[in-house]
Amino acid sequence: MTAPSNVTQFAAARHRAPFTPVTLRGVSWLLLACLVLLVLPAQVRAQFGGAGGPAQVGVVTLEQSLVPYTVTLPGRAVAHDDTEVRPRVEGIIEEIAYRPGTRVAAGDVLFRLETDTYDLALLAAEAQRASARSAVAVAQSTVDRYNKLTSAAISQADRDGADATLASAQATLAAAEASLKSAQLNLDRTVIRSPIDGIVGLSDYSVGALVTANQSDPLTTVTRVDPIYVDVQESSARMLRNRARMESGALQPSDKVEIRLVLETGRIYEGTGTLVTPSTAVSTTTGTVDFRFEFDNPDRLLMPGQFLRVTAEVGKIEAILVPQRATSRSSDGTLTAFVAEDGTARQVTLTTQGAYQNAWIVTAGVEDGQRLVVDGLRNLAAGAQIAPVPVTIDADGIVRDAAQDAPESAGD
Repeated sequence: MTAPSNVTQFAAARHRAPFTPVTLRGVSWLLLACLVLLVLPAQVRAQFGGAGGPAQVGVVTLEQSLVPYTVTLPGRAVAHDDTEVRPRVEGIIEEIAYRPGTRVAAGDVLFRLETDTYDLALLAAEAQRASARSAVAVAQSTVDRYNKLTSAAISQADRDGADATLASAQATLAAAEASLKSAQLNLDRTVIRSPIDGIVGLSDYSVGALVTANQSDPLTTVTRVDPIYVDVQESSARMLRNRARMESGALQPSDKVEIRLVLETGRIYEGTGTLVTPSTAVSTTTGTVDFRFEFDNPDRLLMPGQFLRVTAEVGKIEAILVPQRATSRSSDGTLTAFVAEDGTARQVTLTTQGAYQNAWIVTAGVEDGQRLVVDGLRNLAAGAQIAPVPVTIDADGIVRDAAQDAPESAGD
């Protein structure tokens, strides 16, 4: 019997162990996993313990210094002036002389009322004044003539009667002049002007509408928003704590309090504010004290009713800045972080006094010179073996290798 050919042997082997598509998929996944391991950085493989050694973590050295202590207060924008414009005389609106939403100055014409009735009243008042002036002139002439006569030619009773007639005529003239001024004032009030500088709003009235003097509904509103007020509330308890820190020397007060405004988008408003007036009482419902600040608003970026935040730098405190990205907070509010000690990660509990930029102001829990873990925190547990790598962290919280950020030597 002859030996089987190679073709026969291959066919028999294929019949015994068929090469299925499942095996091909398994090989493909195996190759893919190998490629991923090849392209992964060595630092990432070490972090997940791929090499079987300690995980590499990025650390920064903590330094104690004088840190600005700021407080953030919720606030709301309030118009500097908000004046409702009402008619002071009755009449029909003849003209609306402004465009809503535009800037007006004090004295600019807003409305005009029909003047027919007030023109006639002014003419009548002028006529009454003219008549009163004539009566005064006649009475004055009589008195002057009597004064030239001797006592034998005219009695004292006639003199007294002439003086009384003159006084009555002068009183009538004064009343006529007052009536004339009143008529002129009413005529002038048919032209309704802006009482202040500001932005004029819409009107619920149109040309031809009848309005009355001092009516309850305003014709329009003029609002001044440059400058603009921002009202905030501060906790009286925190004010007492800060005062106690200043008295003990833990908080060094600033010579001038820097006031900054944070918009709803998180943007810092350009320009600083000034304190207008503090409140002298604590709210019995909220336990807060009201403060009012004034900000320039030339571009009308701030609008009345807008919710804002005010940050005030009240002083400096001796503390350590701990990047917020290096910390975690438990369900009970405890703030913790990891420090590198003797090749292991030790978890510490932090005591803070607020925040500054992207860092917590820490007064207890860490010490000057300790190395804080800021990178490689995922799956890191207390007591884990670690390999610290010096890194830097910028104001945006981005971590970079300290060796890469170091300047190149002259020989390179």
